[in-house]
Amino acid sequence: MAKESMKAREVKRARMAAKYAEKRAALKEIVRTGEPVAAYEAAQKLQDLPYNSNPIRQHNRCKLTGRPKGYLRKFGLSRIQFREMASQGLIPGVRKASW
Repeated sequence: MAKESMKAREVKRARMAAKYAEKRAALKEIVRTGEPVAAYEAAQKLQDLPYNSNPIRQHNRCKLTGRPKGYLRKFGLSRIQFREMASQGLIPGVRKASW
């Protein structure tokens, strides 16, 4: 089980990324297509945004345990929780293979 502070940090990063998404996209567009002086100023403003407002800083975590590694995107679970739930028949459409 992950520490509660780590889970809270990820929630905070997600909120901050959503809050600054439009502003960040507008500045990145200016940097990409604007004239050199405007692009430089936009790049400076982009660097002044909070560090955690960058969506790259987010990390996928298991919805049940908060485990950061072994995450399966399709189910939103870690490999350990996925295996336990699949064995118990709690995930629709998933069966343990046997041959």
